[in-house]
Amino acid sequence: MAYVSKEQIERAKQWDLLTYLQYFEPYELVRCSRNAYTTRTHGSLKISNGKWFWWSRGFGGRSALDYFIKVRGMTFTDAVLHIDEQTPVSSPERQADLQASPPARFELPEPYEDAKRVVAYLRKRGIAHEIIEDCVRSGRLYESRNYHNAVFVGFDEQHTPRYAAIRGTTSTRYMGEVTGSDKRYSFAIPANVKSTELHLFESAIDLLSHCTLETIAGKDWRQSHKLSLAGIYSPKEEKDESIVPSALAHYLQSYPKVECLVLHLDNDTPGRSAAAMIQQLLGQTYEVFDEPPIRKDVNDDLKFYQKKREEPTR
Repeated sequence: MAYVSKEQIERAKQWDLLTYLQYFEPYELVRCSRNAYTTRTHGSLKISNGKWFWWSRGFGGRSALDYFIKVRGMTFTDAVLHIDEQTPVSSPERQADLQASPPARFELPEPYEDAKRVVAYLRKRGIAHEIIEDCVRSGRLYESRNYHNAVFVGFDEQHTPRYAAIRGTTSTRYMGEVTGSDKRYSFAIPANVKSTELHLFESAIDLLSHCTLETIAGKDWRQSHKLSLAGIYSPKEEKDESIVPSALAHYLQSYPKVECLVLHLDNDTPGRSAAAMIQQLLGQTYEVFDEPPIRKDVNDDLKFYQKKREEPTR
Protein backbone atom coordinates (compact mmCIF):
# COMPACT_ATOMS: atom_id res chain seq x y z
CA MET A 1 0.00 0.00 0.00
CA ALA A 2 1.49 3.33 -1.02
CA TYR A 3 1.80 6.04 1.63
CA VAL A 4 1.57 9.79 1.24
CA SER A 5 2.55 12.36 3.84
CA LYS A 6 0.55 15.39 4.93
CA GLU A 7 3.15 17.58 3.23
CA GLN A 8 2.68 15.74 -0.10
CA ILE A 9 -1.10 16.11 0.18
CA GLU A 10 -0.86 19.84 0.91
CA ARG A 11 1.52 20.39 -2.02
CA ALA A 12 -0.79 18.49 -4.38
CA LYS A 13 -3.87 20.44 -3.26
CA GLN A 14 -2.27 23.78 -4.08
CA TRP A 15 -2.12 23.13 -7.84
CA ASP A 16 -5.13 24.43 -9.75
CA LEU A 17 -5.81 22.54 -12.97
CA LEU A 18 -4.99 25.32 -15.44
CA THR A 19 -1.59 26.01 -13.90
CA TYR A 20 -0.75 22.32 -13.75
CA LEU A 21 -1.63 21.73 -17.41
CA GLN A 22 0.15 24.88 -18.57
CA TYR A 23 3.33 23.76 -16.89
CA PHE A 24 3.31 19.98 -17.36
CA GLU A 25 0.81 19.10 -20.13
CA PRO A 26 0.55 22.20 -22.35
CA TYR A 27 -0.43 20.06 -25.35
CA GLU A 28 -3.72 19.27 -23.55
CA LEU A 29 -4.90 22.89 -23.44
CA VAL A 30 -7.07 24.48 -26.12
CA ARG A 31 -8.02 28.15 -25.64
CA CYS A 32 -11.74 28.64 -26.30
CA SER A 33 -12.00 32.29 -25.18
CA ARG A 34 -9.81 34.94 -23.64
CA ASN A 35 -9.95 33.50 -20.12
CA ALA A 36 -11.23 29.98 -20.69
CA TYR A 37 -9.76 26.72 -21.91
CA THR A 38 -10.89 23.24 -22.79
CA THR A 39 -8.80 20.09 -23.18
CA ARG A 40 -7.94 18.08 -26.26
CA THR A 41 -8.94 14.83 -24.57
CA HIS A 42 -12.31 16.08 -23.29
CA GLY A 43 -13.81 18.86 -25.39
CA SER A 44 -16.67 19.54 -22.95
CA LEU A 45 -14.36 20.03 -19.96
CA LYS A 46 -14.03 23.80 -19.47
CA ILE A 47 -11.45 25.56 -17.29
CA SER A 48 -11.93 29.17 -16.14
CA ASN A 49 -11.68 31.37 -13.03
CA GLY A 50 -9.59 28.82 -11.18
CA LYS A 51 -12.20 26.07 -11.57
CA TRP A 52 -13.06 23.34 -14.07
CA PHE A 53 -16.32 21.69 -15.04
CA TRP A 54 -16.94 18.62 -17.23
CA TRP A 55 -20.27 19.57 -18.81
CA SER A 56 -20.97 16.24 -20.54
CA ARG A 57 -20.66 14.44 -17.18
CA GLY A 58 -22.17 17.11 -14.95
CA PHE A 59 -19.42 17.54 -12.36
CA GLY A 60 -16.35 19.65 -11.75
CA GLY A 61 -13.74 20.75 -9.26
CA ARG A 62 -11.08 23.29 -8.48
CA SER A 63 -7.73 21.55 -8.14
CA ALA A 64 -5.58 19.36 -10.35
CA LEU A 65 -5.99 16.73 -7.63
CA ASP A 66 -9.77 16.75 -8.16
CA TYR A 67 -9.18 16.34 -11.90
CA PHE A 68 -6.90 13.31 -11.61
CA ILE A 69 -9.32 11.57 -9.27
CA LYS A 70 -12.62 12.41 -10.96
CA VAL A 71 -11.60 12.52 -14.63
CA ARG A 72 -8.57 10.26 -14.95
CA GLY A 73 -9.87 7.75 -12.42
CA MET A 74 -6.88 7.65 -10.05
CA THR A 75 -7.14 6.80 -6.39
CA PHE A 76 -6.46 9.66 -3.98
CA THR A 77 -3.04 8.23 -3.09
CA ASP A 78 -1.99 7.65 -6.72
CA ALA A 79 -3.12 11.16 -7.68
CA VAL A 80 -1.11 12.77 -4.88
CA LEU A 81 1.98 10.73 -5.78
CA HIS A 82 1.61 11.58 -9.47
CA ILE A 83 1.40 15.32 -8.85
CA ASP A 84 4.19 15.23 -6.30
CA GLU A 85 6.47 13.37 -8.71
CA GLN A 86 5.80 15.79 -11.56
CA THR A 87 5.96 19.08 -9.69
CA PRO A 88 8.75 20.92 -7.87
CA VAL A 89 8.88 20.76 -4.07
CA SER A 90 7.83 24.40 -3.90
CA SER A 91 4.13 24.98 -4.55
CA PRO A 92 2.93 27.27 -7.35
CA GLU A 93 2.88 30.86 -6.07
CA ARG A 94 1.81 32.73 -9.17
CA GLN A 95 0.52 31.42 -12.47
CA ALA A 96 2.41 34.17 -14.31
CA ASP A 97 5.70 32.84 -12.94
CA LEU A 98 4.96 29.38 -14.27
CA GLN A 99 3.90 30.66 -17.67
CA ALA A 100 7.25 32.41 -17.97
CA SER A 101 9.15 29.22 -17.13
CA PRO A 102 10.64 27.00 -19.85
CA PRO A 103 8.65 23.97 -21.05
CA ALA A 104 8.85 20.87 -18.89
CA ARG A 105 11.77 18.64 -19.78
CA PHE A 106 10.98 15.19 -21.14
CA GLU A 107 12.77 12.45 -19.24
CA LEU A 108 11.86 8.77 -19.28
CA PRO A 109 11.33 7.01 -15.94
CA GLU A 110 14.30 4.93 -14.82
CA PRO A 111 13.93 1.34 -16.09
CA TYR A 112 13.80 -1.71 -13.85
CA GLU A 113 16.31 -4.52 -14.35
CA ASP A 114 13.72 -6.65 -16.15
CA ALA A 115 10.15 -6.42 -17.45
CA LYS A 116 8.62 -9.48 -15.80
CA ARG A 117 5.70 -7.66 -14.16
CA VAL A 118 4.86 -5.77 -17.34
CA VAL A 119 5.04 -8.96 -19.38
CA ALA A 120 2.76 -10.75 -16.89
CA TYR A 121 0.30 -7.84 -16.91
CA LEU A 122 0.10 -7.69 -20.71
CA ARG A 123 -0.14 -11.48 -21.01
CA LYS A 124 -3.10 -11.29 -18.61
CA ARG A 125 -4.64 -8.74 -21.01
CA GLY A 126 -4.26 -11.33 -23.77
CA ILE A 127 -1.31 -9.81 -25.66
CA ALA A 128 0.83 -12.39 -27.49
CA HIS A 129 4.24 -13.03 -25.90
CA GLU A 130 6.12 -12.61 -29.19
CA ILE A 131 4.63 -9.13 -29.68
CA ILE A 132 5.52 -8.06 -26.14
CA GLU A 133 9.08 -9.34 -26.57
CA ASP A 134 9.45 -7.51 -29.88
CA CYS A 135 8.41 -4.23 -28.23
CA VAL A 136 10.80 -4.80 -25.32
CA ARG A 137 13.71 -5.57 -27.68
CA SER A 138 13.03 -2.45 -29.75
CA GLY A 139 12.85 -0.20 -26.67
CA ARG A 140 9.18 0.63 -27.24
CA LEU A 141 8.19 -1.01 -23.98
CA TYR A 142 9.84 -1.42 -20.58
CA GLU A 143 9.12 -1.60 -16.86
CA SER A 144 9.76 1.42 -14.64
CA ARG A 145 11.89 0.99 -11.54
CA ASN A 146 9.86 2.91 -8.96
CA TYR A 147 6.31 1.66 -9.53
CA HIS A 148 6.81 -1.20 -12.03
CA ASN A 149 4.53 0.54 -14.51
CA ALA A 150 4.42 -0.34 -18.19
CA VAL A 151 6.08 2.45 -20.18
CA PHE A 152 5.14 2.70 -23.88
CA VAL A 153 7.70 4.84 -25.73
CA GLY A 154 7.26 6.90 -28.90
CA PHE A 155 10.26 7.93 -31.02
CA ASP A 156 11.06 10.71 -33.47
CA GLU A 157 12.64 10.23 -36.91
CA GLN A 158 16.11 9.85 -35.35
CA HIS A 159 14.77 7.16 -32.98
CA THR A 160 15.07 9.53 -30.02
CA PRO A 161 12.37 9.01 -27.36
CA ARG A 162 9.95 11.95 -27.41
CA TYR A 163 6.79 10.50 -25.86
CA ALA A 164 5.86 7.93 -23.22
CA ALA A 165 2.51 6.62 -21.97
CA ILE A 166 2.41 4.99 -18.55
CA ARG A 167 0.04 2.19 -17.58
CA GLY A 168 -0.15 0.78 -14.06
CA THR A 169 0.25 -2.97 -13.72
CA THR A 170 -1.77 -3.22 -10.49
CA SER A 171 -5.48 -3.01 -9.70
CA THR A 172 -5.26 0.81 -9.40
CA ARG A 173 -5.54 1.09 -13.23
CA TYR A 174 -3.25 4.12 -13.29
CA MET A 175 -2.90 5.80 -16.72
CA GLY A 176 -0.85 8.85 -17.59
CA GLU A 177 1.93 10.35 -19.68
CA VAL A 178 5.49 11.29 -18.84
CA THR A 179 5.92 15.02 -18.25
CA GLY A 180 7.03 16.83 -21.39
CA SER A 181 5.76 14.14 -23.76
CA ASP A 182 5.14 15.29 -27.33
CA LYS A 183 1.90 13.72 -28.61
CA ARG A 184 3.11 14.01 -32.19
CA TYR A 185 5.40 11.06 -31.46
CA SER A 186 2.86 8.81 -29.79
CA PHE A 187 3.41 5.04 -29.45
CA ALA A 188 3.53 3.43 -32.90
CA ILE A 189 4.83 0.37 -34.73
CA PRO A 190 5.74 1.24 -38.32
CA ALA A 191 5.36 -1.45 -40.97
CA ASN A 192 8.46 -3.50 -41.78
CA VAL A 193 7.56 -3.35 -45.48
CA LYS A 194 6.43 -0.56 -47.80
CA SER A 195 2.82 -0.35 -46.68
CA THR A 196 0.07 2.08 -47.67
CA GLU A 197 -2.20 1.09 -44.75
CA LEU A 198 -2.33 2.72 -41.30
CA HIS A 199 -4.41 1.34 -38.41
CA LEU A 200 -5.44 3.75 -35.64
CA PHE A 201 -6.16 3.04 -31.97
CA GLU A 202 -6.90 5.02 -28.84
CA SER A 203 -4.25 3.30 -26.70
CA ALA A 204 -1.06 1.27 -26.94
CA ILE A 205 -2.78 -1.76 -25.40
CA ASP A 206 -5.51 -1.68 -28.04
CA LEU A 207 -2.79 -1.47 -30.70
CA LEU A 208 -1.01 -4.54 -29.30
CA SER A 209 -4.35 -6.34 -28.97
CA HIS A 210 -5.00 -5.84 -32.68
CA CYS A 211 -1.53 -7.19 -33.47
CA THR A 212 -2.39 -10.26 -31.40
CA LEU A 213 -5.69 -10.77 -33.23
CA GLU A 214 -3.82 -10.57 -36.53
CA THR A 215 -1.39 -13.23 -35.30
CA ILE A 216 -4.28 -15.48 -34.28
CA ALA A 217 -5.73 -15.04 -37.77
CA GLY A 218 -2.43 -16.13 -39.33
CA LYS A 219 -1.46 -12.64 -40.54
CA ASP A 220 1.89 -10.87 -40.27
CA TRP A 221 1.21 -8.04 -37.81
CA ARG A 222 4.25 -6.07 -39.03
CA GLN A 223 2.99 -5.58 -42.60
CA SER A 224 0.88 -2.48 -41.88
CA HIS A 225 1.45 0.67 -39.86
CA LYS A 226 -0.03 0.86 -36.34
CA LEU A 227 -0.49 4.11 -34.38
CA SER A 228 -1.96 4.96 -30.99
CA LEU A 229 -3.54 8.41 -30.83
CA ALA A 230 -2.80 8.59 -27.08
CA GLY A 231 -6.46 9.15 -26.30
CA ILE A 232 -8.98 11.22 -28.23
CA TYR A 233 -10.82 14.48 -27.76
CA SER A 234 -14.29 15.55 -28.77
CA PRO A 235 -14.63 17.18 -32.20
CA LYS A 236 -15.93 20.71 -32.50
CA GLU A 237 -19.50 21.26 -33.60
CA GLU A 238 -18.24 23.07 -36.69
CA LYS A 239 -16.01 21.04 -39.01
CA ASP A 240 -13.76 24.02 -39.73
CA GLU A 241 -12.90 24.28 -36.04
CA SER A 242 -11.89 20.61 -35.73
CA ILE A 243 -8.31 19.50 -36.24
CA VAL A 244 -6.67 16.20 -37.08
CA PRO A 245 -5.09 14.61 -33.97
CA SER A 246 -1.45 15.70 -33.78
CA ALA A 247 -0.12 12.11 -33.69
CA LEU A 248 -2.02 11.24 -36.86
CA ALA A 249 -1.08 14.45 -38.70
CA HIS A 250 2.61 13.96 -37.97
CA TYR A 251 2.58 10.25 -38.88
CA LEU A 252 1.00 11.00 -42.25
CA GLN A 253 3.70 13.60 -42.90
CA SER A 254 6.41 11.08 -41.96
CA TYR A 255 4.95 8.28 -44.09
CA PRO A 256 3.59 9.99 -47.23
CA LYS A 257 2.97 6.66 -48.97
CA VAL A 258 0.05 5.91 -46.63
CA GLU A 259 -3.18 5.93 -48.61
CA CYS A 260 -5.62 4.04 -46.40
CA LEU A 261 -6.69 4.64 -42.79
CA VAL A 262 -8.44 1.93 -40.76
CA LEU A 263 -10.08 3.21 -37.57
CA HIS A 264 -10.37 0.97 -34.50
CA LEU A 265 -11.43 3.65 -32.00
CA ASP A 266 -13.56 2.67 -29.02
CA ASN A 267 -17.16 1.60 -29.46
CA ASP A 268 -18.55 4.39 -27.28
CA THR A 269 -19.84 7.91 -27.90
CA PRO A 270 -16.42 9.68 -27.75
CA GLY A 271 -14.81 7.02 -29.94
CA ARG A 272 -17.56 7.09 -32.54
CA SER A 273 -17.53 10.90 -32.62
CA ALA A 274 -13.75 10.97 -33.09
CA ALA A 275 -13.96 8.38 -35.87
CA ALA A 276 -16.63 10.42 -37.65
CA MET A 277 -14.47 13.53 -37.33
CA ILE A 278 -11.44 11.82 -38.89
CA GLN A 279 -13.59 10.49 -41.73
CA GLN A 280 -14.99 13.96 -42.35
CA LEU A 281 -11.61 15.70 -42.26
CA LEU A 282 -9.54 13.17 -44.22
CA GLY A 283 -12.08 11.27 -46.30
CA GLN A 284 -11.38 13.34 -49.40
CA THR A 285 -7.62 12.64 -49.24
CA TYR A 286 -7.43 9.07 -47.92
CA GLU A 287 -9.49 5.92 -48.04
CA VAL A 288 -10.95 5.74 -44.54
CA PHE A 289 -12.54 2.56 -43.16
CA ASP A 290 -14.26 2.55 -39.78
CA GLU A 291 -13.88 -0.87 -38.12
CA PRO A 292 -14.86 -0.35 -34.46
CA PRO A 293 -14.54 -3.15 -31.92
CA ILE A 294 -17.64 -5.20 -31.18
CA ARG A 295 -17.27 -4.64 -27.46
CA LYS A 296 -16.01 -1.46 -25.80
CA ASP A 297 -12.45 -1.56 -27.14
CA VAL A 298 -10.07 -3.83 -29.06
CA ASN A 299 -8.61 -5.36 -25.91
CA ASP A 300 -12.10 -6.32 -24.74
CA ASP A 301 -12.64 -8.04 -28.11
CA LEU A 302 -9.35 -9.92 -27.73
CA LYS A 303 -10.11 -11.10 -24.18
CA PHE A 304 -13.64 -12.15 -25.18
CA TYR A 305 -12.32 -14.14 -28.14
CA GLN A 306 -9.67 -15.89 -26.06
CA LYS A 307 -12.16 -16.73 -23.32
CA LYS A 308 -14.52 -18.28 -25.86
CA ARG A 309 -11.66 -20.25 -27.42
CA GLU A 310 -10.66 -21.67 -24.03
CA GLU A 311 -14.19 -22.79 -23.13
CA PRO A 312 -14.62 -26.56 -23.43
CA THR A 313 -16.76 -27.73 -26.33
CA ARG A 314 -19.76 -29.89 -25.54
